[in-house]
Amino acid sequence: PSCSATTALISLGSLLLLVCGLWLLVTIFWLQAPSNSACGVVPEAWRFDCYPERGVVVTRELCEARNCCFIPASSSSAPGRNGVPWCFYPPGFPSYSLVSVKATELGQTGTLVKTVKTYYPKDILTLHLELLYETDHRLRVRITDPSESRFEVPIAVPKTTEKASSPAYSVELSNEPFGIIVKRTSTGAVLLNTTVAPLFYCDQFLQLSSSLSSQYIYGLGEHRSSFLHDIHWNTLTMWARDVPPTELTNLYGAHPFYLAMEEGGTGTAHGFFLLNSNAMDVALQPGPAITWRTIGGILDFYVFLGPDPASVIGQYLEVVGYPTMPVYWALGYHLCRWGYGSSNATWDVVKNMRNYGIPQDVQWNDIDYMDRSLDFTFDPAAFSTLPDMVKDLHSHGQRYVMMLDPGISSVQPEGGYWPYDEGLRRGVFINHTDGSTLIGKVWPGLTAFPDFSDDVTHEWWYDNLKRFHDKVPFDGLWIDMNEPSSFVDGSTVGCPDTELENPPYTPGILGGLLRAKTLCASAVQKTSSHYNMHSLYGLLEAKASRMLGKRAFVISRSTFPSQGQYSGHWLGDNRSHWKDMYTSIAGMLTFNLLGVPLVGADVCGFSEQTEEELCVRWTQLGAFYPFTRNHNAIDQKPQDPPAFSPLARSAMKQSLLLRYSLFPLLYTLFHRAHTHGHTVARPLLFEFPKDVRTYGIDRQFLWGKSLIVTPVLDPGVDFVVGYFPQGLWYDYYTGDSIRSKGEELRLKAPLEHINLHLREGAVIPTQVNRQTIDRQVPLHLVSSLSEDGSAGGELFWDDGETIDTLETDQYAHIVFTVVKNTMTSEVLHDHVEASYITVETASFYGVKVEPTRVTVNSQDAAFTYRANQVRLGVRSQVKNLQLIYY
Repeated sequence: PSCSATTALISLGSLLLLVCGLWLLVTIFWLQAPSNSACGVVPEAWRFDCYPERGVVVTRELCEARNCCFIPASSSSAPGRNGVPWCFYPPGFPSYSLVSVKATELGQTGTLVKTVKTYYPKDILTLHLELLYETDHRLRVRITDPSESRFEVPIAVPKTTEKASSPAYSVELSNEPFGIIVKRTSTGAVLLNTTVAPLFYCDQFLQLSSSLSSQYIYGLGEHRSSFLHDIHWNTLTMWARDVPPTELTNLYGAHPFYLAMEEGGTGTAHGFFLLNSNAMDVALQPGPAITWRTIGGILDFYVFLGPDPASVIGQYLEVVGYPTMPVYWALGYHLCRWGYGSSNATWDVVKNMRNYGIPQDVQWNDIDYMDRSLDFTFDPAAFSTLPDMVKDLHSHGQRYVMMLDPGISSVQPEGGYWPYDEGLRRGVFINHTDGSTLIGKVWPGLTAFPDFSDDVTHEWWYDNLKRFHDKVPFDGLWIDMNEPSSFVDGSTVGCPDTELENPPYTPGILGGLLRAKTLCASAVQKTSSHYNMHSLYGLLEAKASRMLGKRAFVISRSTFPSQGQYSGHWLGDNRSHWKDMYTSIAGMLTFNLLGVPLVGADVCGFSEQTEEELCVRWTQLGAFYPFTRNHNAIDQKPQDPPAFSPLARSAMKQSLLLRYSLFPLLYTLFHRAHTHGHTVARPLLFEFPKDVRTYGIDRQFLWGKSLIVTPVLDPGVDFVVGYFPQGLWYDYYTGDSIRSKGEELRLKAPLEHINLHLREGAVIPTQVNRQTIDRQVPLHLVSSLSEDGSAGGELFWDDGETIDTLETDQYAHIVFTVVKNTMTSEVLHDHVEASYITVETASFYGVKVEPTRVTVNSQDAAFTYRANQVRLGVRSQVKNLQLIYY
């Protein structure tokens, strides 16, 4: 009986202990789990996704296992990437605390600590915060791991030595939870507030959220979208990828920078740049708010205070580098196709263009010029006359550009292919973790990939270029497939099963894997793993491709911040669709914001068969791309201008001649981009930032501040509707004036016509049309007078090809001013180049009363007057000009 009693007591005690344990666990979970009342107070627009993984049906159990709120959203039938998240962070979700802060010579430093681990592995629980007040309009914030170094993007950025004396921003730090609040001191506008959601800092998952100052967000390349981004649950993924431009897909380049217009119609703007090259998602939501999710590196970001949008871009480019000054012939018309089939067929197209008097400065060849698709070769049979063709181009003042892919064939007989043999000898190729050469597959078959993060590779690449240039004296390079692209995932032998290949979180990459149609993420490069370096590949190849002693011409498909220093960009393998023509404007404007002004799309479309009307309208638009090239795919009918009817051919010719006449203006705009970080092709909002109606316009654009382009973007119409901000505008062709109150106007647009208008107050230098860009052609000055009769403009001129003409004072810079019926030229910087420039004619739009007399340098000049336009012969050196009309 005593044993039975003891057993019963033990059993009862065990039962009580179990009940108490369960009660304790439930209590702990209940205390940690968000309450329904706490979850319910979070507005849908401010719900930050707690379960952003793709391909997962997020249930209540999965969500609450992360201690997050689960509420089916009222506006969405199912959770998804483009709707209100059902699983979101509750108020008070564990985050970092700021436990110490101190002032430094450049700003502040602090220590961040977190005591509760997250649901992603390898939390870094202690972080170092650094605030750098670099200039009055630039703030830099770095959050790093103080115990272990992490990958940082290897591009040069400014190093400041003094703290900003009068910053246009104030910084507030929240201790619990940690957060940074940046405000504009002049208005109190909140530009950054990271307290809106928890900070994550794990080995392979870093997340930072912030409120946005408005819904007007631009940049965040490269994506196919409207110029103004949609903030309604829109996630943009960045990871360089070979894919034809498609919505909601990561494309060729990665640019984690945005420009934001602020609320209130004040015209103020700011920018944000995350200096990080790892795969990332950028999630926009209607709060408005933004979340950055990246899977490596550090959090290193800048805030630019503007205050106007143009100043924001200039401040961003002070960090990543101003774009290079292009060689003058780069601004001419370029012609290319995949599938000419032979050098003689290519040559015939060039001769046809000459016969019809159609401007062309540059002829290209796609991959079919190569011998078996091998880099640094040309087909000895089909392209045997290639050297002769290039010689002929040069004799006519034209240039030749060839394509190069990074993939180097690895299966040629030993000793038979110098690029691979020498590359192996020098150790220039990307390797597997075991040290063996990583082999993928591209056009020539099995290939190795140069590691452009290694200076040795740059030397090897230059040697290859020089050896080929000795055979075919090409003038520029088209570097393609440099995401880098491969036809197999990872490599021919697969990739190791590691954390780099299979991170705990994978952004919304096309294909779902980091290695999808590219190299293994774990592949070894000199600077770091491909996991960190992937999206830098095109940038580093472009940097290696500048050669030949003069200004290099390089057009790259894959891009990264600072790309404009080394190359231009084309918008990829578009289609011959009207929509593709329209979206090219947004792409062109976005890349001008990103510091790559030498940009354009394949005119008439690359893939699929173009239509004559589409090609005419696209050639008219393409004449106003900063970089204009007609290019189409193999097995498609020719789409060069001579291939079409006389009417279409004439319309294309006229639009190209128009571009060539505007070369002095375009060249001067590139000078401003190179020296001040200005845009060349410019959104209307840059010049009219207080006019909110301009914020979403991407069917029109400006060259500089004065020339507005209104192309036809729809089939079967002979008119176009354009918006004209408040002010006086002049028809570029006739001088007829429009006084707009800020309104849309219907404009006539027959097939042979593209609408151009000049803003009041401008003087633009133009020249007589030629078949190739001729730098010795006399100028025609066009002045669009303001109501008070004033106008101004400028001309930059140098030899067009020497590197650093600005730094070595080998240039002329002339300013034109019209005041009180008098035009004068002022030489800001003189050079022998200025002596070659003459003014032959001039037009003045907006002269209200017919003059009785016009003098040029005190000599009477003949003139004509029609409506409100004066046109006259000038015949004067540009630097000694004084023109008066009485």
